[in-house]
Amino acid sequence: QVQLVESGGGLVQAGGSLRLSCAASGRTFSRYGLGWFRQAPGKEREFAAAINWSGGNTVYADSVKGRFTISRDNVKNTVHLQMNSLKPEDTAVYYCAAMGKPGQPMGVMTRAYEYGFWGQGTQVTVSS
Repeated sequence: QVQLVESGGGLVQAGGSLRLSCAASGRTFSRYGLGWFRQAPGKEREFAAAINWSGGNTVYADSVKGRFTISRDNVKNTVHLQMNSLKPEDTAVYYCAAMGKPGQPMGVMTRAYEYGFWGQGTQVTVSS
């Protein structure tokens, strides 16, 4: 059974940092793109960041570019999201996800429907 489990969420003041982690089990995702999405209260789930299978290419939403960094460790089957200079508008439940097919191009990695596996989410709250 495939599982993605996020950790590292919490409450932080504006300007602070958090590092989210996602551990995968039940399957090796070394050939799959991985991504982070987020959903704020009353809003739709939105793309935040993604990384290709090798870790050599990344893509970010404009709202997080320059503040968030996605990385992965294919040996440990994990993906991370380093979030710096956090803002109250970053408050959301953050989900990690793995693409439904291996080797997908970067161009599709911002699309939630391309992802076949999802974690349960971790809450990030940024106070002003």
